[in-house]
Formats: sequence, C-alpha cells, structure tokens
Amino acid sequence: MAIGNFDGVHLGHQKILNYVVRAAQKNELPSVVLTFSPHPEKVLGKKKIAMIQTLEQRQREILDWGVDSLYIIAFDRNFCLLSGQQFAKKIVVAGLRAKEVVVGTNFRFGKNRMGNVLSLHRLGKLLGFRVHSIPPVRRKGRIVSSSLIRNLLEEGKIPEANALLGRYYEIEGEVVKGIQRGKALGFPTANIQTENEILPRGVFLTEVEAREEKYPSLTNIGKRPTFHHNELNVESYLIDFSSDIYGERVKIKFLKKIRDEIRFASPEALRRQIASDLETARKSFKKLHPQGLNPA
Repeated sequence: MAIGNFDGVHLGHQKILNYVVRAAQKNELPSVVLTFSPHPEKVLGKKKIAMIQTLEQRQREILDWGVDSLYIIAFDRNFCLLSGQQFAKKIVVAGLRAKEVVVGTNFRFGKNRMGNVLSLHRLGKLLGFRVHSIPPVRRKGRIVSSSLIRNLLEEGKIPEANALLGRYYEIEGEVVKGIQRGKALGFPTANIQTENEILPRGVFLTEVEAREEKYPSLTNIGKRPTFHHNELNVESYLIDFSSDIYGERVKIKFLKKIRDEIRFASPEALRRQIASDLETARKSFKKLHPQGLNPA
C-alpha cells in the first residue's frame, strides 16, 4: 500500500506507484493506494494551496498505473486528531490489513504531523507490516515535488512543469456559452468552465481533446483587459475546427506559453495580435506534429 497526497502524480509519485504495483504482483498481493481529500494543507495550512489536479483527475491518473484499489480518506478536523499510532492501527492494519507500506522519504503523518518514516518503521515492527521508503526523484539538481510544479505552472513555465509531471499539464471542463467576443473578432473560441485550481495567466499553445480527438489550439486565460472584464476566463481557439461543442467536456493540454495577456488599444489591434499568435501556433504545431495530431 502506498500512502500520500499524490497531487499531480508527478515523476516522484510515479516511482512510488511503479514500485507498489510491481511488488504487489511479485508477492501475489493486491496493490492499494491511500490518499486524502481535501489536501491536508487546505485544512491545516495557514496559506492557500492550489491543487495541480482535481480529485477526479488524480484518481484516473493513479489507477492508470495499474493499481488495484484506491482509497480516499476525508481529511477533516476529526481525522487530523488521530495520533500516528492510531492511524497505523485503525487505518493501515485494521482497515486495510497492509503487509507492506510504501511512502516517500519526506512522509509525515499523525496529529501535528509528528510521525515520520522512522516512526512508521517502528510502528511497522510493532504492528506487523513492512515499510519501504522511496527516495525522491531529482531533475537538474532539484527534487521533483508538487509545490515546485505548482510554482512553475503559476509562473507560466509550462515545459519545465511538464518535464516534472512526465506529461502535459492538463485542465478540463465544460464548454459553455460566452459573450462571443472571439466570434466578433473572427476567431470563435470555446469558453471552458473548469474546476481546476491552477490557471496560469496568458496565451498558450495547447491541444484540446474533444470527442476523443485532439485539436491544435490557442488558449487564453485572463480577464480580457481590452474589454474591461473582471472575471477570469478560459477560452480556446481550436485551429481549423468549426463544430458546435457547447455542453461537452473537453481536456486542454498545455505545451508552452506564447505571451502574457495585455490590454490592446482597440479590438482591431487585438484581432491583429490573435492572427499573429495563430501563425506562431501553426508553425509550432507543424514542427511538433508534421503529420498532424490525428493522422489518417
């Protein structure tokens, strides 16, 4: 059984999941992941934390690694009062009957986060389960962590974040009716209503997955300063796509940031910039996918 928050399911998490699945198969045991929702920092932390993934995304990503069962504990004030020993007895042993517990080397648990890997080893010897701690993954001298990835995404450093995630950063949501500013400018966009918490600001080269197909796209996340809007909007222009997808769920994968969102002197100046962005996007996609995203 692996225990952790697994927000982002990044390279470090993948190392843990890979170990758990292989060890379970070798020992003819089921592989289990135990995670928490909401994130403990949302309950206990003094600073606001934005999640890399929605709970649904995290579930899918974990199960895609071949894990047999995923358990989600509601992390609330009552749960966080459990001591480390109570957690091990009630959850690990009595609840899930774990034979081996796999965690990262920075794992903390129990009331006031007093438990660590060393105390988990002691509890394992006392209660009858083995403990295996997985060292962190490093990239370019830095430890891969959810907090580092959050910072990179919020700074618009998309390729760097993607490298640590081991895949494209992705948000998803429903296509809803907007005020059709894009259509008036000649670039009709899909307005996305999303539950994702990290929405980097600016104009991005993206891939939109709709109806099980992938489409090259430009995605703008911002407040439309040219039109004096105050609400944050997510809108994607699907290149060479004209179907009606209102009410459908789509996924947006982020490749790289093209520019910051800025206020233009006029709608016409904005239109010219979008045309320029589109040309940049076409050239970039041609390099990335010479045969197109969905070759025949």
